[in-house]
Amino acid sequence: MRRNRAFMNSVLMVPYPAFQSSVSRIGRSGGAKFKACCSVTQSNDRRAVRSIAQRALHSLTRLMDHSPGFLKVVNEARPHVKEITIEQARERLAANPKAVFVDVREDDEWRNGHAREAMHLGKGVMERDIEQKIADPATEVIMYCGGGYRSVLTCDVAQRMGYRNVSSLIGGYKALVTAGWPMTKES
Repeated sequence: MRRNRAFMNSVLMVPYPAFQSSVSRIGRSGGAKFKACCSVTQSNDRRAVRSIAQRALHSLTRLMDHSPGFLKVVNEARPHVKEITIEQARERLAANPKAVFVDVREDDEWRNGHAREAMHLGKGVMERDIEQKIADPATEVIMYCGGGYRSVLTCDVAQRMGYRNVSSLIGGYKALVTAGWPMTKES
């Protein structure tokens, strides 16, 4: 229960502009749900906040056009994974110079653009290569993918492999770009 509450609180603290383009594509009902979610964050009625947040997240999830089986696997892993906002990632990377920012997207996605300070460790080889690239399982690791789904799965696997301080970035690469995070491209 505590992890679910922390997840909802972190989702509710995501700044509205980070999802503005997503909300406009949702249409009136999804946008209204998200705005309502933002307006009740000060409320003490956690049940109402959770309900509105879950509906808004469900609306945002539909935008990604992921298969039901994939979403089922992600949603099963999500309660076991700590998810953080872009602001939290900025703070953690600034406060901890040994923290590692890991892009788990495919090779072609990486080549087309990635966070300047990120290390590439694609989801397809993560289990095989993580112990070589990040030897200390106590290292703080922040993973991101395209939209925040695959990174939930890679964080779950890393935790099962013994990594104790891993987080998934909410919104992934799309949210980083929207937030103006410094990017670079492979030549």
